[in-house]
Amino acid sequence: MKDVNAIHDLVWRVSSLLWVCIIVAIAVMVGSFYTGIEAMIRSWDTQEEYSYGYMIPFLTLFLIWQKKDQIERVSFSGSWVGLLLVVMGIVLLYLGTFSVIVTIIQYALLIVIIGTFLSLMGWQGLKLVLVPLCFLAFMVPIPYFIFANLSSELQLISSSIGVAVIRLFDISVYLEGNVIDLGSFKLQVVEACNGLRYLFPLVSLSFIAAYFFKGATWKKIILVLSSIPITIFMNSFRIGVIGVLVEYWGQSQAEGFLHDFEGWVIFMACMAILMLEMWALSKIGRDRIDSFQDAFVVDLPAHTPESASIRHRNIPTSFSVVIILLTISFAGIIALDTREENYPDRVTFDDFPTTIGEWKGKKDRLEQIYLDSLKLDDYIMADYVNSNNKTINFYSAYYQSQKTGESIHSPRACIPGGGWRIKDLSQKKLDGITVDGNALNINRLVIIKGDYKQVAYYWFQQRGRSMTNEYLVKWYLFSDALTLNRTDGALVRITTLVNPGEDVDLADKRIIDFIKASYPQLHDYIPD
Repeated sequence: MKDVNAIHDLVWRVSSLLWVCIIVAIAVMVGSFYTGIEAMIRSWDTQEEYSYGYMIPFLTLFLIWQKKDQIERVSFSGSWVGLLLVVMGIVLLYLGTFSVIVTIIQYALLIVIIGTFLSLMGWQGLKLVLVPLCFLAFMVPIPYFIFANLSSELQLISSSIGVAVIRLFDISVYLEGNVIDLGSFKLQVVEACNGLRYLFPLVSLSFIAAYFFKGATWKKIILVLSSIPITIFMNSFRIGVIGVLVEYWGQSQAEGFLHDFEGWVIFMACMAILMLEMWALSKIGRDRIDSFQDAFVVDLPAHTPESASIRHRNIPTSFSVVIILLTISFAGIIALDTREENYPDRVTFDDFPTTIGEWKGKKDRLEQIYLDSLKLDDYIMADYVNSNNKTINFYSAYYQSQKTGESIHSPRACIPGGGWRIKDLSQKKLDGITVDGNALNINRLVIIKGDYKQVAYYWFQQRGRSMTNEYLVKWYLFSDALTLNRTDGALVRITTLVNPGEDVDLADKRIIDFIKASYPQLHDYIPD
């Protein structure tokens, strides 16, 4: 008997019942991962680096539609491996929900999407759409601590190359950190000029270009990877050009419309370089192609033959089980959202003393823009001065409930975003201050910004524990949410400026003296 899949004119169509099942699967998937999706869209709205994210799902749908003529030739057999992927994704969903790491939820969504496709289409069908599905990864923002450190490094690289470009025009210029000093003007290469707003969309577009490029796989890889140095260099060149324009025509050249227009010109130039690179790659190797038009082709799906025999697809059992599992997962997420946490009694930081031993403090307030970002429930920020007129800054942020998107921000992620560079990071035990019978363990940072240097101590005070490891914090957050129904906690950070000519050891002693005086006070404000 001849296999029906071997019949050339046999075409498979989705039945009405299968469409209903697909819609249900999408609905419960969106419901289960709503927190991660909402955070993702918020990043697209508020961060220009990710503003291209809205395009990714639609481009993915287009890439899948391109395979329509091939997909309709495949009878969906489903695969139980897809169910295993969905289970793994749901486990990660709950781990991300309890540990308040939204990135885990977002990547879990990608795993569940691929697993659902596999449970429906089987391996033969998945092969046709796997690359478009992998393209969805570009819509997920990278973890903030990676973003902040990458941004800081790119600011410094762009500043250095930009200064080199300025010097090519025989202009005297001095670079201090990420500040370009032209004498009459100073240009700061701020976070918005780090190049990430070009890098992320250009890497995404290079991925699409490589997908359509008809060359060998190694050429496609080169095409994608090359977008990184191209973007960095071109953004640095832009900064250099802005410096030259400012030198001759004033600081208005670095502001407003001209600044934005220069950015668009550079982005289009990056695109042109990628196209030129594709043309060059098409001319080399054994698979060389004479015409660029033949090397870069956007195919459209072939029309279904009018004589084709139409059959409706069955619903694979593996896909049915996935729908049931996603529905249970959705119900579980709803139950978690409606569960009331235990909120321990505490004293608010408004009552935190301004006199602690020899230290006299003056409280300050965070700007609303930072409060909107941090989403904390209570905080204190104050400058304390001792009898020797030396100052430390004391900051603690308390979260009554660390739900997804409302969790403690690690200084390791935030400090680079403020233009400071972490010169040294270590852990240190403070003898004389005990937590559960052990010496208080803290993170010690030495940070620099130009000629300025600071020492910072910080730790995470979480439900009777003092911790320095961000990942351990997330583990106990997951554990305590399950066993104690609590996710409250706080960050404690003390910083002091290292004065010119001052020994760093004196800055350390200053902070330690303040911690010894203030730590007994914290228990009323950060409950065990």
